[in-house]
Parts: sequence; C-alpha cells; structure tokens
Amino acid sequence: MKNQFKKNGVGFLFAITLLLLTIHCTAQGSKQSNEKIVRTVYTAYEKKDWNMLKSVLAEGFTFTSPVDVHPIDIKAYKEKCWPNSANIKKFEIDKLMVDGDNVFVTYHCWNLKGTVFWNTEYFTLKDGKIKAFVCFFGPGIGFPNNSAK
Repeated sequence: MKNQFKKNGVGFLFAITLLLLTIHCTAQGSKQSNEKIVRTVYTAYEKKDWNMLKSVLAEGFTFTSPVDVHPIDIKAYKEKCWPNSANIKKFEIDKLMVDGDNVFVTYHCWNLKGTVFWNTEYFTLKDGKIKAFVCFFGPGIGFPNNSAK
C-alpha cells in the first residue's frame, strides 16, 4: 500500500506541476499576444495602414479621449482620429504593461514636423481584439493634428 501511495503521490505531484506550468505558459502566451496586438496599433499609424489597424479592432470597438469624452465607435474613430496617421513619423514606447486583457502604454511620438508629444493609453481586449481604447493626454500638443502651442 505504501509503495502504491508513493507511486500515485509522485504521479499526482507531476500532474499538478505539469498543470501549473501549462497555466503559466498559457498566461505568458496571452500576455505576449496582447502586447503584440496593441503594438500593431502603433505600427499601423507609422505605416499609415488602416487595414492593419482595423484587423485588431473588435466588433463594438469604442475609443475615448479628452476630446471625445463619450466613447465613439469605429466609424467615428476612422473619421476623427485616423487622419492623425498622416502626421505621424514614429512612436517610441516607454512602458507597456499587460495585465490579462488590459494593457497600459506610455509613449513618445514624433510628428512629421519633429514635434514630440507624450501620451498614455489604456486598452481593453476581448478574444484577441481591442474592444476599447482610451487615450489620456494633457494640455498643449497631445495629438499630431492639435494646433495648440
């Protein structure tokens, strides 16, 4: 009986260890996947590729910013925000933090005139797509088409 318990105990511990490793690897894979999805937003702006951006936006997508206090849908986002891509030169991501389906990004961005602005953005993902995108910026230059000094 003791030998059987030792065999089963070792097997049980092995199964639990394998399960925990699988959960950890799945969480790491999800974290890397969500990071890649969010990074696609910035790449799409740099490449001026609407289809690339649209490919990572979920059905029912909403965007909110200090300009758009109430969430806007994908159609309004394309009309109001996407034209900013024409003025984007490059992004430098300072910090990107993934917590499950929530991603925070702080970056510096250069427009084509060489002006730098700095924003923080919060993304909510669902089923591998961006469901909500909230942009936080302060007074002055907070987005590339802003003419404030």
